[in-house]
Order: sequence, then structure tokens, then C-alpha cells
Amino acid sequence: MLRAALLILCCCMCIGRAQAQDLATLSIDEQVRWLANAAETGALENLDDDQLTPLFRSLDPLTVPRYLEAGQHQYASCEFTMRRRERIKGKWPKREDHMLVRVTRDPLRIYAKWLPDGAHAGQEVIYDDSKRPDELYGHLGGFLGVVPLWASVNGTLARAQSNHSIRELNVESITQRFLAEGRKFAEAGITKPSSIDVKTFDGVRVVAFTYDTPTGQPAFYAKREILGLDLRRPLLRTVESFDNDGEIFESVVFERIEEKPFDDLTFDPRNPEYRF
Repeated sequence: MLRAALLILCCCMCIGRAQAQDLATLSIDEQVRWLANAAETGALENLDDDQLTPLFRSLDPLTVPRYLEAGQHQYASCEFTMRRRERIKGKWPKREDHMLVRVTRDPLRIYAKWLPDGAHAGQEVIYDDSKRPDELYGHLGGFLGVVPLWASVNGTLARAQSNHSIRELNVESITQRFLAEGRKFAEAGITKPSSIDVKTFDGVRVVAFTYDTPTGQPAFYAKREILGLDLRRPLLRTVESFDNDGEIFESVVFERIEEKPFDDLTFDPRNPEYRF
């Protein structure tokens, strides 16, 4: 136990040097603790690409999922901006959605606004699971841009611009999907990603894990997924998903994420800040 603690401390202090061999000798729980410390202190983010890649390749394949699982509820109340594209009815959008989202859990409440520099600019929606769990309120385009109304969360209107429910519009959803898919990966004999690289998406630098599934859809969410791990926090910042033909059908980048408490007015259509 003392040896492990000293090794974790040594790794964190000397993280600028190659530590892959040292990390490989730690247990999964010790690697998770080391990873959390390195991320929180900023030491992980300060490594260059040539240091990050071998470091993550040296970790046990279960370390990153355990790390994400332990921290997935960290941002249960937060505000974030995101860029998103989804292939809807076979069509890849020319412009991405750029969105501001405020979300809390217990109960799940969401406010989302489409920003001016992206597709569907000016749209707004509010969802409150404690009041109307099966409906959202907002204006989602067309005449609804003038007249907001209630609509089913699973109805045609709500799904016109996304394959996902508004309930999935949060930082945790990608991690939860990855953990669920991970169990399928294990059953299919996929014990580790096919590649680990350092990439930058829309200015967000991440460690990118590529997973290739043997059969693809519909057994798996995607034939190939590229998931980007944040270098400061236990969450996935980016995702790219590809179908059985190798075409991308979803791209998400969380740009800015900030823990923030909200009052009831945040999720009230009568908020004077909103355009309902």
C-alpha cells in the first residue's frame, strides 16, 4: 500500500518524464487515482502529445471507464456550450448547431438555446421532469419561432433536428452511453481501443480513443466511435460516430463546461432573459 502511494506521488511529481512503465505496474484502482490527481492538478494537460499517447496506452483498458464512471455525476448542475451535427434522415447538415445549455439533475431540468452563429439560431426549449416529464416547451422553427408551445419529448417535432431525446442533452449522456457500449464491447471480445491519439476538435484538445466494433449497427451504437477524453476532468468532451458504411452520422464537441447552481427561474418560461 505504501509502495503504491509513493509511486502515485512520484508519477505525479515526475509526470514530465516518461512514466508509462511505472503506471503499468499499478492496479486499476491506483491508476484511476493517479489519473484523477494528474487531471485535477493540470499535470496531465501540460504533457505534450508524444508523452500523452504512450502514457494512456500503458493504462489497463478498464482504467479510463472506471475513471469516467467515478466522475460522471460531477457536473450534475452546469452550464455548457456545445457544437453538434447529426445525420437526420440520411442528410448531413451543412451547418452545425451551436448551443447554450443549462441543466440540473434530481429532478432533471434543461434549458437550451441555439446561438446566432449556428444552425437553427434563436430556437429555445425548456424541459422539467418534475412538472411535465413527457413534454417540452419551446419554439423549434417555422411558425413555432413566434408561437411557443408544448410538444411531446418523443414526437415528430422534437425529433426533427435530433435522433436523441432532450433528456440526453447533458454532459453525462455520452459517458453513460460509452459505459453501456463498453459492456457490449467486452461481450464481443473488444478489450481495448483500436487506437489512442491526441486530437484537437474545435480548439478542444483531447486524448482520442477509437473503438471499432465487429458488426456495427444495429448491435452497436456505431461501427466506429472516436471518443475524446478531457485532460482536466473525468468526462468525454468530444464524440464522432460512424455508420456501417464509414460515414459520420454524429459529431459533438463540448466547448465550455462550468459547474453552476440554478434557481427555479432558470427553468421557467417566464424568465425575462428568454424569448418565450
